[in-house]
Amino acid sequence: MSVLRTPQERFFALEGFDFEPHYLEINDVRVHYVDVGSGEIVLCLHGEPTWSYLYRKMIPSLSAHHRVIAMDFIGFGRSDKFAKQTDYSYRMHRNTLIEFIKKLELNRITLVVQDWGGLIGLRVATMMPDCFERLVIMNTGLPTGKEKLPLALQLWRLFVRLVPSLPIGLIVRSFGTVQPLSKEVIKAYEAPFPSRHYKQGAKAWPLLIPTNPTSEAALEIKEARRDLSVWHKPTLVMFSDRDPFTRGADKFFRRIIPTAKNQPKITIKEAGHFLQEDKGEEIAQQILEFVIRTPR
Repeated sequence: MSVLRTPQERFFALEGFDFEPHYLEINDVRVHYVDVGSGEIVLCLHGEPTWSYLYRKMIPSLSAHHRVIAMDFIGFGRSDKFAKQTDYSYRMHRNTLIEFIKKLELNRITLVVQDWGGLIGLRVATMMPDCFERLVIMNTGLPTGKEKLPLALQLWRLFVRLVPSLPIGLIVRSFGTVQPLSKEVIKAYEAPFPSRHYKQGAKAWPLLIPTNPTSEAALEIKEARRDLSVWHKPTLVMFSDRDPFTRGADKFFRRIIPTAKNQPKITIKEAGHFLQEDKGEEIAQQILEFVIRTPR
């Protein structure tokens, strides 16, 4: 299994992201994470094709009251990257997150997920429920391969198959946000990927979305759905209003998770798929209020 490491100079002087890097070795692969503040733990998980940089607007407000950890999945951000697309799998990401939580001895976690962070993070939460205190679910889904994927997702998967090297910055700017992004921000999203060889994880994730109910990911997600249907800890569902990829999935989560019905119905206005980029400060405030009204 060939492993690539993005040169550190790619991450120098990124706009709005001066957090000290932290690393863990998990199965001989280096995993990066941001770790700021103290108190109750807020664990933030990114999706495709972003990294912990996506949470930079939320970290200052959240870390003023809590310990905020934002991990980079293998293949993204400052974490190591496999050179072969076939080395990426649902269970690899799932097991990496489990080991990450164990090695850092995290508990009573408020889990914040979006995009693939939800597909992986929600499964792990149901496997390790004693480690989690709350769920914050944003712009994600739990497909089991039985449902027809939204047209936007079908086109996205086709695009990934056809394009040899994903234009990461263009993807974030064109398909994921409502607010315009500066050249410096686009450069930051592209920083982890010096060449197409580093992008195999980004190419793998869209194609790992379950389209077959017997696939590895589908079976795992089916278990997550089952366990979430009896989830008894506080859950906040908070989707944006302009996301073509996950539109309508907020109703699904509010329907299947009993505790989601007890929280306000919050829609983040004028925000795209990467709602943390468009409205990070507003989302952070909603999470702070959620924690306050759901004490341990």
